[in-house]
Amino acid sequence: MEKKPAFSFDNLETAFAHLSDDELKKTRALFRLLGYPALVKTGLWLTKMAFSLGFPMEKVVKETVFRQFCGGENIDSCKPTINRLARFGVKSILDYSVEGKSDENSFVAAKEEILRTIDEAGKNENLPFAVFKVSGIVDTNLLAQAQENQQLSDQAQATLSKGKERFMGICQEAFQSNVRIMVDGEESWFQGIIDQWVQEAMRQFNKESALVFNTYQLYRKDMLRNLKDAHHDAVARGYFLGAKLVRGAYMEKEREKAATKGYPDPIHATKSATDQAYDKALQFCINNKQRISLVSGSHNEMSNRVLAELIDLHGLSRTDERIYFSQLYGMSDPISFNLAKAGFNVVKYLPYGPIKEVLPYLGRRAEENSGISGQTGRELKLIKQEIRRRKNLPEFPTIA
Repeated sequence: MEKKPAFSFDNLETAFAHLSDDELKKTRALFRLLGYPALVKTGLWLTKMAFSLGFPMEKVVKETVFRQFCGGENIDSCKPTINRLARFGVKSILDYSVEGKSDENSFVAAKEEILRTIDEAGKNENLPFAVFKVSGIVDTNLLAQAQENQQLSDQAQATLSKGKERFMGICQEAFQSNVRIMVDGEESWFQGIIDQWVQEAMRQFNKESALVFNTYQLYRKDMLRNLKDAHHDAVARGYFLGAKLVRGAYMEKEREKAATKGYPDPIHATKSATDQAYDKALQFCINNKQRISLVSGSHNEMSNRVLAELIDLHGLSRTDERIYFSQLYGMSDPISFNLAKAGFNVVKYLPYGPIKEVLPYLGRRAEENSGISGQTGRELKLIKQEIRRRKNLPEFPTIA
């Protein structure tokens, strides 16, 4: 029987081997700044104001949060990062992270950029997936109205139909290029329509393998049931289910909307309840691995350990293409690189786009990493330990 190497998320040499001494120190400096939430909030406000007034802030942003959390401004500029991650066994997902535009021209432009990521993934074995947000190609107000069964005008219905055509066109292109594509999760008040579209695409394109993936946000109380219902549909209709699991990214917005509209809070009351739902979803996917392909998008050490143990317990190869671990670029390197070193499939979301256009994304990353608590505080502690470890390495005389 194959001897599978043990792993530890505390192996600092493996966790940060991809970073030079200088890069590690820059990361330490940034994470120290992120330890002050008030400073982060003020800095984000000032940066947005400076951009709006035309001040040249690109260089400052590029050398700080952009360098940490983004791969580049376009696909070509991401390639050195893709290649470097691949040398350490970590693959990438090109994630076009431009947000905030809602006109038809921008939707068409976003679709064309997503198609370019699919084309690139079809040519590069280090890009095992493509990904997109439906909100980048469709007016979310129309999605929300459709989900509420509001009567749409003929023009609004035609606009929504165009959006669905873009969605299905992207999935069709992925199918023709044999590239797995993930549809990111979004807010609950229009996620139901997205789920319908993804299910339709899965029924059409997932006959041979899981090619289209939906996202299940396990902080929602109904999501474990939704995952099981999706599996039931896949079994009944004879297709494969692609499932990306995440905890969720819109908790404050979800709770505020529920309070405003007067419906029950859709989010689990406690983090513990979310963690339990997430780990149950992992177990469900592995128990049904003949039908489900899984991408586990988690920065939680325990959930990553649970999945690693399930893979070994079920006697699966750690390189089984049906199962991937995933984290965001610039975050949770001790998890990503130690899992990769142990032979598991690991992929990093690699956001990219013009600096000014990815500010909303960078703002969220900065805010969720602010404060010396939880995973971020632990990462900073490990970075400091690795810098000390490198300083204490013995120096060997060079041979002339």
